[in-house]
Amino acid sequence: MPRRALDNPIVLAVLGLLLEQPSHPHQMLTELRTRSEHHAAAITRGTLYNTVAALAEAEWIASQGQERSGNRPERTVYALTQTGRDELVRRLDHQIRTPEREFTQFLGAVAYLGALGPSGAVEALTERAERLRQRTVTDEGRLTEALAAGAPRLFVIEAEYALSLARAETTWIDSVIDDIRTGTLTWPTAPSGDREEPTT
Repeated sequence: MPRRALDNPIVLAVLGLLLEQPSHPHQMLTELRTRSEHHAAAITRGTLYNTVAALAEAEWIASQGQERSGNRPERTVYALTQTGRDELVRRLDHQIRTPEREFTQFLGAVAYLGALGPSGAVEALTERAERLRQRTVTDEGRLTEALAAGAPRLFVIEAEYALSLARAETTWIDSVIDDIRTGTLTWPTAPSGDREEPTT
């Protein structure tokens, strides 16, 4: 198994799940998709199984036997080894200490915001901000329900962090919209010599 399989971002998620309890790959996939929208979009069955195989080869996880449910085929249950636990702690410590410049799709799009023109930029940013607000309300409700149901804050702290990022992004978008409308954020002069006026 190529060493680069151990560099896959889902390695940390898999090791974290197995820290909680032994599991088989199908159960891991279901749990990861349930917990995170990002994982739901990014993780395929093939990617997860390849990652599990690489972790087993590296002896970060080990088979704990087979499990059968109903008429389904037997599934191999894996548990975290001490080596895997040590690697999980090492990676967590490094990633929490070290801020990385993460290049998101939105960041890439903002770099070319000028192509939309002032009115187009205002329209697109306004729609994004509204969608973020709607999602934030939903996520706040889920977080409140989880805490009310007795989930320790530490177990849902990633949801709290995601909410903080969404709120900060919404605040920034609102400020950019205001700057476009007031003319504080200006557009370069068009080739014809006429500049599109900011949306009011």
